[in-house]
Amino acid sequence: MNMNSFQEFWQLVVNVWQNGLYGVAVGQIFIAILLLLSFLLLRHVFSRFVIGRLKAFVDKTTNTVDDQIIDAIEGPLSFLPIVLGIFIATELLNPSGNIAIGSDNLNRSLITFNIFWAFYKTIGPVSLTFGKLEDIFSPSMIKWLIKAMHGLIIFLGIASVLEIWGIQVAPLIAGLGLFGVAVALGAQDLFKNLISGLFIIAERRFNPGDWIKINGVVEGTVEEIGFRTTTVIQFDKAPVYVPNSKLSDNAAVNFSRMSHRRIYWKIGLVYDTSIDQLKVIRSEIEQYILKNDDFAKPPEVSTFVRIDSFNDSSIDLMLYCFTKTTIWGEWLEIKEELALVIKDIVAKNGSAFAYPSQSIYIENFSPNSEQKKPEIFPSQ
Repeated sequence: MNMNSFQEFWQLVVNVWQNGLYGVAVGQIFIAILLLLSFLLLRHVFSRFVIGRLKAFVDKTTNTVDDQIIDAIEGPLSFLPIVLGIFIATELLNPSGNIAIGSDNLNRSLITFNIFWAFYKTIGPVSLTFGKLEDIFSPSMIKWLIKAMHGLIIFLGIASVLEIWGIQVAPLIAGLGLFGVAVALGAQDLFKNLISGLFIIAERRFNPGDWIKINGVVEGTVEEIGFRTTTVIQFDKAPVYVPNSKLSDNAAVNFSRMSHRRIYWKIGLVYDTSIDQLKVIRSEIEQYILKNDDFAKPPEVSTFVRIDSFNDSSIDLMLYCFTKTTIWGEWLEIKEELALVIKDIVAKNGSAFAYPSQSIYIENFSPNSEQKKPEIFPSQ
C-alpha cells in the first residue's frame, strides 16, 4: 500500500465525515444525538424543579382547580424539553431540500401535538367548574359534554397535524360522506342507541347510582350511561351492558326516587271467624299501623285495612300501607315486625289463618229412604 492509496482513503474518510448522511456531517449527527440525549435528561430535571415549583405555587391558593390543572398537564409540560431538544437538534443539522421541509413539519407537528395534549388533559379539571350547570343539565349530560369536548379536541388535533403535512382535511371529510352513508345504513342500531341515550339523559329518567328496574331486561344500580350502552350493576355485582334503546323503549321503574315503600298483603282468615272477631282483628291491625311512627299516615299516603273478599277457603283482609323508610333492609325489618303483630292479633282474638283446602261431602242412601236409588245395570 503506497502513500497515494493512503491519501485517497483518508480523503474518503473525510468526505464521509463531512457528508455522511444526506449531506449532513457525521460529527453534526453525533452532536445532535448528544444534544437530544441531554434534553432527555433535562426532562427529569425540568419535571422535578420547574413543575415542582409550579405545584408549590398553586398550593398556596385556596382554589383547588389550579392544583388539578397542574397535575393534569404534568405530562405535556414534561414532554416540552423533548420537543425543544428535537427542534434544536434539527436546527443544528441544518438540513436542506426535502429533509428541511420534513424536519420543519416534524417540529410543527410535535408542538401542535403538545398543545392539544395539554388542552385535552385540562378538560377534566376545568369540568369541575361545570357544577353550576347541574341545575340545567344532569350529571350524565355534563359527562357527555366532556366526552364530546374530548372528541372535538382529538379531531382538531389530528386535523391540524394532517394540514401541516399537506393533507387537506375538508376534501377528505367530503370523500368520506358517501362512505358514511353506507356505514349509517348498516349501523342503524348504533345511532338508535345513541339517540336513545340522549333522550334518557335529557329526560332525566335515571342517573348513575340510581336503582332501576326494567321489566324483562334488568334490575340493579346504574353505573354509567354510555353513548351506546348503559352499565347496570346487578345485586350480585355482575355488570350488565344494556343497549340504550331497550332502556328508552321499555317502562323504567326508578326505585331511588320513591318517597315511601309499600306493603300490600291479603290476609286470609278461616271461615269460622265471627263478625265480631273480624271487626276486632281489622281494627287492631289498623290502629297498630296508624300509631306506629314507622308508617306514613293519611292524607300523605293511602292506608287501608278492610275486609276485602270471600275467597275459596278464606275470608280475606286487605292490608295496604306505606313505610317512611325507603331503605330495603329497614323496610324488611318493619314488615317482619308487622307480620308478627298480625299473627299475635289473630291468635289473641281466637281466629286462625286459612290455607287452601277442599271439603268433600258424601251422601249415604238408606234402604228405607224414599229417595230414588241409583239404577243398577246388570253385567253383561
